[in-house]
Amino acid sequence: MENNQTEEVKALIIGSGPAGYTAAIYLSRANLAPVLYEGIEPGGQLTTTTEVENFPGFPEGVDGPQLMANMRQQAERLGTDLRSGSITKVDLSERPFRVEIDGEKEILAQSLIVSTGATAKYLGLPSETKFRGQGVSACATCDGFFYRKKDVAVVGGGDTACEEATYLASLCRKVYMIVRKPFLRASKAMQERVFRTENIEVLFEYNTAEVLGDEQGVTGARLVKTDGSERTIDIAGFFLAIGHHPNTELFAGQLELDEEGYIRVEGNTSKTSVEGVFAAGDVKDPHYRQAITAAGSGCIAALDCERFLLR
Repeated sequence: MENNQTEEVKALIIGSGPAGYTAAIYLSRANLAPVLYEGIEPGGQLTTTTEVENFPGFPEGVDGPQLMANMRQQAERLGTDLRSGSITKVDLSERPFRVEIDGEKEILAQSLIVSTGATAKYLGLPSETKFRGQGVSACATCDGFFYRKKDVAVVGGGDTACEEATYLASLCRKVYMIVRKPFLRASKAMQERVFRTENIEVLFEYNTAEVLGDEQGVTGARLVKTDGSERTIDIAGFFLAIGHHPNTELFAGQLELDEEGYIRVEGNTSKTSVEGVFAAGDVKDPHYRQAITAAGSGCIAALDCERFLLR
C-alpha cells in the first residue's frame, strides 16, 4: 500500500444494518467523526423484507428498505462519513488497526465496530429466490403475522425450525415441517412440543424441489421424498429455518469466535477479544436476530467505543 492512500480515523464501522447505523448515530453525536463502510448489502437483511410491523414507533408498520433509508439518513445528517465499498482485509495485531478497502485503499483505525451481520442459509432453488419477500422468508417472528389463518411450511428439523413451527402454529391454520431426515435433530423438549401441537404436520424424508407461486406470491411447494415419490402442498408462506451463517470470515484467527463462527463478546458488553474492537448485531447474536435487538446492540457498541476512545 502506498502511504498517500492511507488515512487515519478514530472510529471505523464495518457493516450497515440497524446495528451499524445506530452505532454511527451515537458516535456522530459524540463528535467522534465515525466512518462507516456499507458493504455489499447496504442496509443489511431488512432491505430484503417488505413490511416491518414489530419495530417500535411505527404504529402502522414500516417498509423494511424505508426503515433502513431513514436510519442511514439520520446517521448522515448527524455527521457520519458513509462510504460504499467492502472491507477485504483486516490486521488487528496492533493499534491503529489496518483495514483494507476493496483491495486498494488502506485505513488506520483507532477503534473498530464490527456489524457485518449474519446471512440466512437458503436451499439454493431459483424459485426460492424468485419469491423471496413474497412468501419466502427466513424469519418467522418477523413475517409470521402476515400468514394468520393461512397454511405455511417450515424447512428444517433443528431447535430453530421447531421454535418457528410452534410460533407459526399459534397464528396459522396449518404448519407443515419439511424435514429431510427420518427424525428431528431438535432437543427432546422441542420435539415434544412439536408433536403435541395439533396443527403441525411433520413431513419426514422430504426435500423441496420447487417453490410454487404466481404474481401474488407463494401458492405451494413441490416436495420429493427420499424414495422418489412426489407430493405438492398448498401453502401461502415458505419459511427457511436451516440456520444462519455469521459474516466473520475476515476476523477468523484474529477475534475469538464461537463454534458456529459468531464473535464472542464479554458478558453484556460489545467488547471482543481484542481491545478497541467491538461487535454489534447479528454477527455476535445467534439467538434473537431482530432489527430492534441489533439496533440496541449498536448503541451498546458505540457507548463502549466512546468510553474506550476517551480513556
